[in-house]
Amino acid sequence: MERPFREAPQRFVISHHNETDFKTGGLRDYSAYRDLGVSAATNGLAKAHVIRMIAPFRTELSLRHHHNVQFQLVYCLKGWFQTDFEGIGPQRLVAGSCWVQPPGIRHTVVGWSDDCELLEILIPAEHETISDP
Repeated sequence: MERPFREAPQRFVISHHNETDFKTGGLRDYSAYRDLGVSAATNGLAKAHVIRMIAPFRTELSLRHHHNVQFQLVYCLKGWFQTDFEGIGPQRLVAGSCWVQPPGIRHTVVGWSDDCELLEILIPAEHETISDP
């Protein structure tokens, strides 16, 4: 069987739930992030983390932006999360649902439940988030 991505060797990683793994100081101060080790295991090919909303939604947090990525998937683990996508309109994730955001799609987060937790998978691991007018 041929292995893809030979130029980017990967290693085995396992991540078990541990509350102390949730860290603040990431992209948004209203979220805590639990890195699942995918970036280190794939040499930056991909990133996977659990995002926990740690503050109630406020309208001033609704800033239009986009991510310079090749792939982005968001899966709702708990609660709900709503975003307004350019050209698509408002979409709400509830526990058990997911969306794939096309690269560069402009969007604005418009709400979340107090117990919201999301799994996000991104390619590449390191990418730029750009605020839009």
